[in-house]
Amino acid sequence: MEHFVVSARKYRPQTFKDVVGQQAITNTLLNAIENNHLAQALLFTGPRGVGKTTCARILAKMINSDGKETGEEDFAFNIFELDAASNNSVDDIRSLTDQVRIPPQVGKYKVYIIDEVHMLSQAAFNAFLKTLEEPPKHCIFILATTEKHKIIPTILSRCQIFDFKRITVKDAKNYLKYIAEEQGITAEDDALHIIAQKADGAMRDALSIFDRVVSFSGKNLTRQAVTENLNVLDYETYFTSTDLILENKIPDLLLQFNNTLSKGFDGHHYIAGLASHFRDLLVSKNPETIELLEVGDQTKTKYLEQAKKASQEFLMQGINLANDCDLKYKTSKNQRLLVELCLMQLASITFDGEKKNGKHYIIPASYFQKKGITPIPVKKDIETPKTQTTATPAKDASKNPAASFQVKEPPKVVLKQETKRTSGLSLSSIRAKKEHQIKQMEVVVDEENLPTEAFTEEAFLKVWHEYIGILRKEGKHNLASILAIDTPKLKGTTAHLEFPNATNKIEVERQSYGLLLHIRQSLSNYDISLEITINEVMEKQYAYTTVEKFEKLKEKNPSIDLLRKTFDLGL
Repeated sequence: MEHFVVSARKYRPQTFKDVVGQQAITNTLLNAIENNHLAQALLFTGPRGVGKTTCARILAKMINSDGKETGEEDFAFNIFELDAASNNSVDDIRSLTDQVRIPPQVGKYKVYIIDEVHMLSQAAFNAFLKTLEEPPKHCIFILATTEKHKIIPTILSRCQIFDFKRITVKDAKNYLKYIAEEQGITAEDDALHIIAQKADGAMRDALSIFDRVVSFSGKNLTRQAVTENLNVLDYETYFTSTDLILENKIPDLLLQFNNTLSKGFDGHHYIAGLASHFRDLLVSKNPETIELLEVGDQTKTKYLEQAKKASQEFLMQGINLANDCDLKYKTSKNQRLLVELCLMQLASITFDGEKKNGKHYIIPASYFQKKGITPIPVKKDIETPKTQTTATPAKDASKNPAASFQVKEPPKVVLKQETKRTSGLSLSSIRAKKEHQIKQMEVVVDEENLPTEAFTEEAFLKVWHEYIGILRKEGKHNLASILAIDTPKLKGTTAHLEFPNATNKIEVERQSYGLLLHIRQSLSNYDISLEITINEVMEKQYAYTTVEKFEKLKEKNPSIDLLRKTFDLGL
């Protein structure tokens, strides 16, 4: 059997032009060689499989080549590759520094490529510092690592750092297409795109996956074969799921999810992929963001078609629900139920119950015409507004001056349709009722021809205390206690009250409708009003501590202090 060479080795780039997706770095290195401006210590860092070691080998070969060599010359013995993962001790680094002193026999430079340099021990890093900072003229060090943060800062400061980026899906797909043509393999564009996505930015991984799929499907590489071999969910699964969600077909959606699980796929993988699918649909709705859609041309057309069916609000809410399910999946004890609940919620976003199919239950006018029936239009009765009564003098005005005027009914408050209905027992409804009563009272006060008879302060205080007694009989002890805190002081028709805190003021203002109505009707004067102020000094008059209570008692009976001193009592 002929020896098989994997594509990652067979198609390893031999020049900088063959390196995929690292044009910025390769151009920089080429210019540095041409201008003789190459540093003696270089650090190549980046993810796995993006070309760090390959670029180091190409660079080592180019700096020893002056264009006059014959094909038989080889500079391989001028290139020393050291794996720092297995040679990470101080002795290994000391052996390396001893070899550095010997100049090359052929060529101009000795190149030391140290791979996985972050695996060196702390002592090995310290032993390498001096040589790395001042190497001989004939020596160049190229360090490669995937974890730059593990390298000590003193090493980083002595190196010229090149950050390798991930290979884009587009670049990886184009390179796979080139290799497929070289090997005479017919490959679908979507199949190569799935391989490039699965590689996650690593060209070496993409080539390894390519070899595996070719071994499975032969010379004809299809999307179905790739998805089956790589155990990834096909785009069609998510397209079908989205159609079922938009059509509110919950039973079919749950059956499809069950079929997905029966194929060996994980529910976490499914819901995460569905969130990504919604994201791609959202990207497809705007022509400016279509470039962010990393799929094949055929699949892109399907995304654009389905994006027209789904609204932006649905996609945003769908992404939120799917992402929430993704976050809760690992901690859930019933993971399948969690995903199924999420799918049912997604299918219910655009579902509005019977209203959705309400048009099927409306009988058209043509039905009656065919039967020879004339429909009778239904008219709503329009209620005539009741006329408001005006304030008119009564017949027995001489007997009771207060009864000589009939109070006008307050105008009805028309609530807007947008007003939110509240419970009759809620605090907001009670507060609204009190405010409405106050507004009614203000309307009455503003009317003309209402009685404004004179009254004395004694009569006012008598009515005031009567109302406090009525409150206590009705069980409203809190309001009665607040009104008894201060005796109102009259200035004209305004009664001035003073309370120790704002809580008392707010409570009286809320209940002022009944208070003022009782006083005005009793004294036949509708100009009477309240003015409440807050005096925080009053609050200090209350005794809270033991000493304050004793002082209060001493004010009422000074003999208590004599009793305390006689028997030497403490507080």
